Amino acid sequence: MDVDGVLTDGKIIYDNHGNELKNFSVKDGLGISLLHKAGIKTAIITGRNSEIVKRRAEELKISELAQNANNKLKIYRELKKKYRFTDEEALYIGDDYNDLPVLKKVHFPITVPSAPELVKKECIYVTENDGGNGAVREVAELLLSLQGKLEDAIKGFLEDGVGQEKME
Repeated sequence: MDVDGVLTDGKIIYDNHGNELKNFSVKDGLGISLLHKAGIKTAIITGRNSEIVKRRAEELKISELAQNANNKLKIYRELKKKYRFTDEEALYIGDDYNDLPVLKKVHFPITVPSAPELVKKECIYVTENDGGNGAVREVAELLLSLQGKLEDAIKGFLEDGVGQEKME
């Protein structure tokens, strides 16, 4: 997945000391935890470099984090080789033109409502929720539901009471 516009609303805030701030959704975090409970690996491929994204990826136990990714398709291919999956087994959620090369390769390309029309045309699903407002959670639940794994992933929270994000 991408970050800005997908895991966040796409806005970047700088404080008076030059620190970068981003607003992440706890709902998206729980969605990522559901994927992990179902045995699905997650990755972030972002064109920017941010300590805040690194921290969030660590909190959520994201399998792979690629920052400064000027060529997202190259990173995607490296992940394919490392984890030995096919395009048919891949889902990617992106929101802008720099995501198009990966969106065109994966079997399940997804975007958000605020994406440009050209990006939407390349995707088979446009989330109802926008980036930073539960889009990733929506995708996680959709994927797990299609795979028949959603109930078991939710049961994992009920049984062990552990998750990277707390259920609301």
